[in-house]
Amino acid sequence: MAAGAPAPSARPQAVLFVCNQNIIRSPMAAGLLRLRWGKTIWVDSCGVRPAGPRADPFAIEVMDELGVDLTPHRAKTFDDLDDANFDLIVSLTPEAHHRALEFTRTLAAEVEYWPTYDPALGQGSREQRLEEFRAVRDALAARVLARFGRPSTGQA
Repeated sequence: MAAGAPAPSARPQAVLFVCNQNIIRSPMAAGLLRLRWGKTIWVDSCGVRPAGPRADPFAIEVMDELGVDLTPHRAKTFDDLDDANFDLIVSLTPEAHHRALEFTRTLAAEVEYWPTYDPALGQGSREQRLEEFRAVRDALAARVLARFGRPSTGQA
């Protein structure tokens, strides 16, 4: 196991990321976890309320810079989830945290709150807006690394 990776027994097997509309923050976080862990950890994302059907174009662009394709992403809510068997639910907004706690009242799932700025609130030129999205992406990547570590590459 690589340094910094949690023990397999401590690492969740299924993770759900939740934000308000499931078009920016939660799909970015899910994509970052998939990038790092592949299919070793099952990951999904949803929002508290419906939004447009696809990921935000700025989110798609900044995630593409890391090799993560968000174009297939389709926004969904808790009601749209195919499965509710998550070991860990990570909420990224106060509203999402409240909903995650409600959702887990009868589930044995851990809930963590990672307050995350909404880059859609940014203003300015296209490049300035992209920088806002990159800052959120990079903050989420740091949180994913800190929480889940790095998978083993089989090398010492």
